[in-house]
Amino acid sequence: MVDMQNMYSLEGRTAIVTGGSTGLGLSITRCLVASGAKVLVLSFEPKEQAEEALCEFGSAVAFYQFNITETDKTQTLVDQLLAEHGPITILVNNAGNHCKKPIEEMTVEDYQRVLDVHLVGAFALTKALVPHMKQQQLGSILYMASMTSYIGQPAVAGYSTAKAGLLGLVHTLATECGPHNVRVNAIAPGWIDTPMFHKATDNDPPRLAKILGRIPMNKVGESLDVGMAAAFLSSEAARYINGVCLPVDGGALIGF
Repeated sequence: MVDMQNMYSLEGRTAIVTGGSTGLGLSITRCLVASGAKVLVLSFEPKEQAEEALCEFGSAVAFYQFNITETDKTQTLVDQLLAEHGPITILVNNAGNHCKKPIEEMTVEDYQRVLDVHLVGAFALTKALVPHMKQQQLGSILYMASMTSYIGQPAVAGYSTAKAGLLGLVHTLATECGPHNVRVNAIAPGWIDTPMFHKATDNDPPRLAKILGRIPMNKVGESLDVGMAAAFLSSEAARYINGVCLPVDGGALIGF
């Protein structure tokens, strides 16, 4: 029987959010906390900088400085988090980086570095947590996909490879984890009003017009839209949603 009064609540749940102190990750943290969850933020940024960004949440958020590409340390960290905070039922793989270069300028090392953050690091963290989630018969794992999981964009070969790869990972893990009541999904943000978006479009009116022209809602989204989607997919309201990628894009993928 579903508790209709609390089906969107995350009260009593503990979540890990990688990259949860900046950009879209901060909005995800904000929405999970607003829904009642305790959030453990993992990020490579300086501790002082992250804690300043997260101070509004008080004891609802704990910060751990961690480089997710150091996969030999991932299991040790997860064991520490479980020992310090108890059961963890939500994992949001949001950490990322960018390397915007045409393929003839991109080195193999550039390409590998992007894959290590978006794909390999996220896989390692998931692998470390899945046995725990299966044992407790409860879990929600989210990956941050992208418009480039579906459409072509120049000069982001590593990024698009990783984001497309996440869809395959979601499909496989959904079938492996579903029988244990552990759901695996992704979110594909469209064009969102962030500093990165403004950097790319403020001095390029034709590019902005092209973007808005393919969005049926004729506007870009807000970071909060992505955070709310993450909170929903992590809640009991989404208890039968498994193996999907939810575009949060104002209809951009189907726009003309």
